[in-house]
Formats: sequence, structure tokens, C-alpha cells
Amino acid sequence: MNHPTNHTAGTAGRTSLNPTQHGLSTSELSNINLTEIRVRHPERIAEAWQQRRRREVVGEDGRLLIVAADHPARGALGVRDDRMAMASRPALIDRLSTALKRPGVDGVLATPDVLEDLLLLGALEGKLVIGSMNRGGLQGASFELDDRFTAYGTADDIAARRLDGGKMLTRICLEDAGTVATLESSAKAVTELAERKLMAMVEPFWSVHKEGRVTNLLDPDSVIKSVHIASGLGATSAYTWLKLPVVDDLARVMEATTLPTLLLGGDPTVAPEETYASWGKALSLPSVRGLVVGRALLFPPDGDVASAVDQAAALVHGGAA
Repeated sequence: MNHPTNHTAGTAGRTSLNPTQHGLSTSELSNINLTEIRVRHPERIAEAWQQRRRREVVGEDGRLLIVAADHPARGALGVRDDRMAMASRPALIDRLSTALKRPGVDGVLATPDVLEDLLLLGALEGKLVIGSMNRGGLQGASFELDDRFTAYGTADDIAARRLDGGKMLTRICLEDAGTVATLESSAKAVTELAERKLMAMVEPFWSVHKEGRVTNLLDPDSVIKSVHIASGLGATSAYTWLKLPVVDDLARVMEATTLPTLLLGGDPTVAPEETYASWGKALSLPSVRGLVVGRALLFPPDGDVASAVDQAAALVHGGAA
């Protein structure tokens, strides 16, 4: 999964925006220029994907810190007790841009709309870019577990734009027939991404219907079962990475796989110090190779995105605590 860098010049200057050149914040540029480009020059998005400078998947330490922002596409906008925390797109792009500028941040996971805004702002240069694929399982919907590929639909969609991989949310519910279609689609994506030597990031959960909503079971045995099912998806696991929650008895959970694993952050409901401590402990396990975190870093209680990201980067790349 080593990718050559692309130093193509040409029209690069007109396909991305540099906030410092305009004396504006990223948020202001998002409001003023992104819509204008989309109206007058939508072709610049495709041009910018072809000109983007890529990177190796991992560096010397073999670890990754990826910022996640694919929740809004499922209608999941809440952080802690604010149900609409992620509702403002310019504010979200501003937070993401801040995070991506910090040393130690390797890349971003998001849907096409978010990635394209970041692309036009020049925020994806030299970053790992993972496209979120199945966002059809809208939060709270009766069809939530029939999680169809409504964002990047195929491995070809991802390869054509020179992304570095695709991510599949794979919830397993024995009482919901929608599960089998999700499993089949995820398996196909794993195979086709691997054929293109692109990362297939699988995020499995053992899920149940409880009090009218889908609940992911986070006890060790449930996570272990989901790991085994996710690991077996596709014709090869050569390019498969897992995205797993931090749960009790994580050492026993991680014995369920040899696949490289990134830990997710989830909706931050505990004190940041407690969250960082759990991440630090988990990162000492051999198959845990980093973090994929969204809300916990982009919406810290004190509002200081840079500081939150720096602490996570120190845990991932500075050695496990």
C-alpha cells in the first residue's frame, strides 16, 4: 500500500484555496469561496483529486492517527448533550482543518462532501484519505441496519479519486435481516479494495434492537464475535484494518485477530483525562496501531481542538502511555 507522491503543478494553484493567502479563517473561506467554486467550477474537484500529493500509508513507527468526520451523513450530529453540535458545515471544516494541520495527524476519514471541501482548501496534501462508503443506515431509521453504500459506492469510486482506502460500518444483528446485505456488500468492498492495494477499514459491532433503537453491545465477548466475522469478510484480508471500540478486557479482545487495528473514540461522555488514559493503555497492545477519532478531538469540552489533537498524537506517535 505504498503510494508515490504526486508533484504535478499546472492548475494546482487554482484548484485549492490557501486561507493564509487571503487573510481569512478557514471558516470564512468555507462560506465565501467553496460554494462559489462548486457553482462555477465543479470540475476543479476532480482536477484537485488527481493533483493531490499522497503519502505512504504508515511511517517508521507503523502507527496512525486519523481524524473522523463521517457521522453527519447518517444524520448523527450530536456530541454529548448537544444534539446539533455538528450541524454547521463551515464550523466543522474549520475544526477539521485545525486538526489536520497539527503534527502527528496522519489523515482523515469522511464522506465525499466533507473530503471535497477539505480538498479545495488544500488540507489533504500529504495526508492519508479514507472514504466512508456505507452511510445508508440512518440513525434511528427502521432500516438502520440495512446499511447501504450511499457515499463511495465501490472501490472504483475510491481508486478513481486516488483515495487511500475505504471504510465500512458493519453492524451485525441476528434479529435483523438487513444485516446479511450489509455483510455481503462489505465483503465485496474488502475484496475489491484489496485488488487495488487500498486499505479496507472495517468497523464491526455486535448490535441489537433495544427500546426502539439500535444498540451496539460493547462487552468483550460481543466485540470478539464481531471481530471474527469482520476478519473473515472478502476473498483476502491482506489490506484489511479493523476499527474497534475501547472496551473492558481489551487485551483478550485483541487476541481475536492479527489484523492491524485502530481504536475509535465514539461520543465522548467521560472526562478527557479518562479517555486519554484508556487510549494510552490500549496503544500498548501489539496489534493496536493507532486511533480513528472524531468527536472527542473535534469537539473537546474546552473547545481547544489543537490541544486535544496534540495529546492524542503524543499517545500514538510518542509511545504508548
